[in-house]
This record gives sequence, C-alpha cells and structure tokens, in this order.
Amino acid sequence: MKKIYAIVMVTMMALAATGCKNATTPEAAAATTETTSRVQGKVLNIYVWNDEFQTRFKDYFEKAGLVPTGVTVNWVVTPTTGNAYQDKLDAALLAQGTAKADDKIDIFLVEADYATKYLNTDYILDVIKDVGLSSTDMSQMYKYTKDLMTDNKGALKGVSWQACPGGLIYRRSVAKQLFGSDDPATVQAALSTWDQFDTAAATAKAKGYFMVSGYDDDFFVFYDNMTTPWVDKNGKINIDPSIMKWIDQTKLYTDNGYNNKASLWSPESAAGAANNVFSYFGPSWFIDFCLAGWTKANATGPDALGNGTWGDWAFCKGPQAFSWGGTWLCAAAGTDNIDLVKSVMQKLTADKATLVAIAKEKGDFTNNEAAMAEIATSDYKNMFLGGQNHISYLLDSAKTIIRNNITAYDLGMNETLQAKFKEYFDGKITKTQALDNFYTAILAKYPNLTR
Repeated sequence: MKKIYAIVMVTMMALAATGCKNATTPEAAAATTETTSRVQGKVLNIYVWNDEFQTRFKDYFEKAGLVPTGVTVNWVVTPTTGNAYQDKLDAALLAQGTAKADDKIDIFLVEADYATKYLNTDYILDVIKDVGLSSTDMSQMYKYTKDLMTDNKGALKGVSWQACPGGLIYRRSVAKQLFGSDDPATVQAALSTWDQFDTAAATAKAKGYFMVSGYDDDFFVFYDNMTTPWVDKNGKINIDPSIMKWIDQTKLYTDNGYNNKASLWSPESAAGAANNVFSYFGPSWFIDFCLAGWTKANATGPDALGNGTWGDWAFCKGPQAFSWGGTWLCAAAGTDNIDLVKSVMQKLTADKATLVAIAKEKGDFTNNEAAMAEIATSDYKNMFLGGQNHISYLLDSAKTIIRNNITAYDLGMNETLQAKFKEYFDGKITKTQALDNFYTAILAKYPNLTR
C-alpha cells in the first residue's frame, strides 16, 4: 500500500504541475467516454471512512425514495487510521480505468487537510461541467467550502453539506462553579483570551476538573489560525508560530495537570466527557457525531438529562475563532452513475429544505447561508446544549473562514507532529529532541521535502 500511495502522490503532483493538460491516464479516458454517455449503472460505490455521511444519505436521500429501482448502494468503509482510507482510495483510483462497471468508484469523500492531494488531477470530475450542478444550486454555499475545492483552472471539484466553524463546548454545571453562571455570554467574557483560559484552567484544577481532555483538544484552533502553509513552494517544511504556541501551551497544561494526558479520539479522551473534563473544542459535527455519545453513562439509554452529563453542555466562541474539518463529496472520473451522483449532490448539499432538516435533526451547521440564517432566528433548541440555539453563535464565524494555506501534506504533518511531541509533553525528552524526531519521521514519510 505504501508503494501505491507513493505512486499516486507522484502521479498527482505531476498532474498538478502540468495542469493535467496532457493526462492520458485510463481514468481520464474513462471520464471522457463514460460520463458523457450518462449510462445508469447498477451499483453506486461510495468510498468513506466512517458512517457520518452514510447516515445522512440514508436518512435524507434513500428514505426519500431517490435511489433508482435496481441500483444497489455499496459503501466501502475504511478507517483513516494509519492512512488506510487514502491507501484504499488511491489503489481503487489507479484501477478505475480498467475496473468492471459495477466496481468503479462513483463518489468518494475527502477531508480538508488532504483534499488538495486529489484536487488538481483528473481523478475528480468538474462539479459544474461534468456532473451538471448549476451556479444556482451552489449560490448559498459558504464561499470557503467552494474555494477549498476549486482547482488551479478554476473548476469546482467537490461539494459539502456542512460548514465547520468551531467554538468551545463546555459543562454548564462546572461553569457555574468557575464563573458563577453557565450563560454563554458570561462564559465567553471569562474565556475570550488564551490568558483567561489559562487562568480558568488553574481554577478548574483546584475544583477537581480538567480544563481540556488531553494533549490535542485545541490543536485545530491553532492549526486553523496558521498564517503560513506547512510546506512552502520550494518544498521546505515550515512550523508556523501558531503551532509553536500550541506546543508551549500543551506543555504547560500537561506539567500543571490541566489536562488528563489523553490523545484525541482515544477512549480516555471520550470518557472525560461523562466525568471530569470541563470543555472540548469543536464545530457542530463534533457535538452530534462525537461528544453527545461520549457524555452518556448508559450508551443505549435516552438522550436526556440524568444520563451521564448529556444536556449539561453549552456553546460559546472561546479564546480564538477557528474552523475544523469538513467533508466533501467528489464525483470520480469514470463513474457510470453520473446522473445519480448529480442527484445525490443536489439533494444533500444544495437543497435548502434538506439542509435545514439536517441542521435541526443532526446538529450540523450546514452549508447553506439561507438555511442557517433561518434557523439562527428561529425557536430551534439543541437539547444536548441545554436548549441553546448554537447556530446563531456560528453565523458570523462561518462567513469569515479562509482556507488558503492547506497543502497536500497537512494531514501527515498534523498527525506526525502530535505523535512525536507526546514524549516532550510527558517530560521524557526535550523540545529539541521532539523537533528532531518530528523531522526524522516526516522526511521519511515525504522524502521529497526538506527541513
């Protein structure tokens, strides 16, 4: 798989460098012949890494009767751990041109921190020119969600049902102990700077709470506020000052016991939500898809107050505005289900009524300005957040998101840095040693880069 990954990276970088003008890959040929014929295939193959999009597809597309009779939806689910999802996807993309019709990828999903790896290649179809979505379909989508998936020729290569402005999700009962109130406006005033956040962390510790769960809880706040890319135009690795601030803060929090030394996505990190962790950073998808389940003492019990800490939470902006993540649907070159792919994209990323429903029922901040404005001024209540309408807190932030520093290496950089600095946070090695370990590992992963 590593060999396949390397081949795909080289191929994609080469295509990006030449603007894909002279690509003669089997995928390009397949795209030319099959997407223009608009033939309806019998199997819709969708490549994903978890069931987040799968749930939305089933609830808002499949249940609406929009899957054509005789078509089987095949979910190819591969976790992201160890780059497994990208490896699986890369191998399938390399085989796309010669694959049997029922085995061809139709839709694949990408995340923000590696989307550019695929963007400037012929592996993804133009959403407007090839798939057939119109500018009207996308008129209410947040600008950054389109900018991030626009290639170097100006073609839009992916669409999303979500926008991902983030904030601080905190325990109401603990906030009353720390600040005398659980009101989001009061808590925001008390935590509007990192200095205030540090002071509150000391107070929380004195009362028996961790300010955050572990090392990585606020990493994406600092990552999203980088002003320079991880890799410059000459292939040199760059550690932005914002990342260095995260390193220094995490060392402070680990030394002082302000976190419980958990790694993001670990069982320990999740367990803290039902026990003694005060806050987590995240966007709307994190609330619904992750935190809500973590807070329940009885996993199969009701979503109600009294089941763990469910319902004892609220949302505010926190010390620094940020966005985190996002998932984009891409139409694979060579798909034999182009009309169905178009229908999926229209229904799940461009239909206002659907996006209102997803926001209300799943808690997502969806990718439609009109839909979000409607909910922000409505009587919508998120009961996990104690009845708060958190959408209203995110409206302004969503419009200001800019994602123009992302490189094809961001996911690898982020994961490697986080992994290699844990020994430093725990006092086992020096910061210099941690930096050396990071560079050694990342240059082994990307030998084309320089320190």
